[in-house]
Amino acid sequence: MISSKITGTGSFIPSLKVENNTFLNSDFLNNDGSSFSADNNVIIEKFKDITGIIERRYAKPETNTSDMAFFAAEKAITDANINSEELDYIILAHNFGDLKEGQIQGDALPSLASKVKHKLDIKNPNCVAYDILFGCPGWVEGVIQAQAFIKAGIAKKCLVIGAETLSRIVDKHDRDSMIYSDGAGACIVEQTLEGDSGIISHATQTFANDEAYFLHFGKSYNLNETDNTQYIKMYGRKIYEFAITNVPAAMKTALDKSGYGINDVKKIFIHQANEKMDEAIVKRFYRLFKEKVPEAIMPMSIHKLGNSSVATVPTLLDLVLKGNIVNQAVTKGDVVILASVGAGMNINAIVYKI
Repeated sequence: MISSKITGTGSFIPSLKVENNTFLNSDFLNNDGSSFSADNNVIIEKFKDITGIIERRYAKPETNTSDMAFFAAEKAITDANINSEELDYIILAHNFGDLKEGQIQGDALPSLASKVKHKLDIKNPNCVAYDILFGCPGWVEGVIQAQAFIKAGIAKKCLVIGAETLSRIVDKHDRDSMIYSDGAGACIVEQTLEGDSGIISHATQTFANDEAYFLHFGKSYNLNETDNTQYIKMYGRKIYEFAITNVPAAMKTALDKSGYGINDVKKIFIHQANEKMDEAIVKRFYRLFKEKVPEAIMPMSIHKLGNSSVATVPTLLDLVLKGNIVNQAVTKGDVVILASVGAGMNINAIVYKI
């Protein structure tokens, strides 16, 4: 039985560390341009309590999204011990292209996947490179697509990357700007004949009625800014309520398809969006099975790395597999879930056996 397995992982964590106290002198405003009644100490402390974020990483000015994607890809290829010329697909998830420092226009011409193929110096024209825009769940969806190519018999080895430089698309007057960060994660998905390991099942959904614009582009909260620059904006409360209702249901759908039970799940690698939201999602997921959440079921990287969108799940997976998160490990035979939610609004989940 043909299946798909992750045989190598890699991540790139930018070196610029930005701690919460960096924002103490920020001029945060409400969406109507008015000032907050609380000072920044209070705003930042409340932010930390909700999101869990203490610090985040930003890319150096000379480093673009495609550069970070390339760095992560190199590590994944080395980890899988394959020749990059053997790759059938390069699938690169991002949302804003290459955002050069100080510029407002994203560059996705050529595609970031093509840029990575060029940087990897792959000569094989049959290695197809393309980008995927799917909000924060883009990398997870890329893995699902890679599996589809492999099951269809048109691919044996795929490189799937998630990379983003969100620090360059934030409104410095919006307190939500503290959530976002930069980074990249990648994996190699290969054909395997081990039917009892690898990708077991998955589920994906798009909600695009009232939910479509929960994440969107908008103008600065500083009404004195007269240019047409657009920044990433979100309706945080609506996203939270949407996620804690719909993500657990999608995770359950994927698990039900897999044939495994809730007590078989050893780890949940969930998009690092907001600590309180992720905890609520996992709690509701277990509630669907009338079970309590086991200790250490959910590895977290958001405290130190922030929310790097499509990069969070592959980076988290790589960190755990390499033993770089304290008290978090997986072993061969473990059943885990990869899950994400983001702009679209999109949701997806994969049940995977190590």
